[in-house]
Amino acid sequence: MTAEQPVPGRVRDALLRFQQGEITEHHIYLALAEKAGESANRKVLADIGAVELAHYRFFHALTGADLAPGRIRIAFYLLVYRIFGITFAIRFMERGEEKAQRIYREVTPSVPGLAVVIHDEEEHEKALVALIDEQRLKYTGSIVLGLNDALVELTGTLAGLTLALQNTRVIAMAGLITGIAAALSMGSAEYLSTKAEGPSLSDPPSGGVRPEARNPVQAATYTLAAYILAVILLVAPFLVLGSYLLALGVTILVAIIIIVIFAFYISVTRGVDFRGRFLEMAGISLGVALLSFLLGLVVRTFLGVSA
Repeated sequence: MTAEQPVPGRVRDALLRFQQGEITEHHIYLALAEKAGESANRKVLADIGAVELAHYRFFHALTGADLAPGRIRIAFYLLVYRIFGITFAIRFMERGEEKAQRIYREVTPSVPGLAVVIHDEEEHEKALVALIDEQRLKYTGSIVLGLNDALVELTGTLAGLTLALQNTRVIAMAGLITGIAAALSMGSAEYLSTKAEGPSLSDPPSGGVRPEARNPVQAATYTLAAYILAVILLVAPFLVLGSYLLALGVTILVAIIIIVIFAFYISVTRGVDFRGRFLEMAGISLGVALLSFLLGLVVRTFLGVSA
């Protein structure tokens, strides 16, 4: 079937959507390749872009239409890249292609050769994306450690202090001191842990390539930065709001927002279940906060602690 042999209207509309999607993603990958500079990622991204261009030409042969890329979609994914990095941007974009692949299968009987395109989408691009080497992903565990510990420890601390002290300024001061001290401690622990781990010589390398050891200083920096950022965001409501209960409510809301964003990031980059990750992190953080809040009530009532 070619442009000289018109396809049915419904199928043609679907092919035109596929065609524009492929040329748009071709330009997205080229733009990401430019951002990658001279790193090894540049060639991988350019190769993926070439696959997308080949798909565009396949559809062009069927429709005979010359289509321009979607500029808004290109701008959107470049913004996503700047905020979350290359791997997230690519995997987030590939998630959108899962719907396209389902539609591919519906029209496959009407379009000879479409099965080859589906195979490329599912196998070739997946293999190429796996080659992307992004530093921040090697240290996701360090970021998780910093965020998890800060969310659990600081939301619990602030909740406990809220009823015990009932003074936003005092609560903020105690929260900052506790949070910064804990961040330095956690960063130091991550440095020592990473320095001790190294790649295991007893374990066979994955795919014939032994995993690169993480840098202890970088691991500690990621943990420390994640912890400090969480401290600032969680304590901020107590610095700007006069009501200690309102400040605690906003802090809990901020913690939930952080968990949503990070759980979604992990679900995209690591392919894990978003709902499960979110419920786990939220359940632990909010559970500790509730217990600490009740503890603060006990401290204030029975030990006579007051602002």
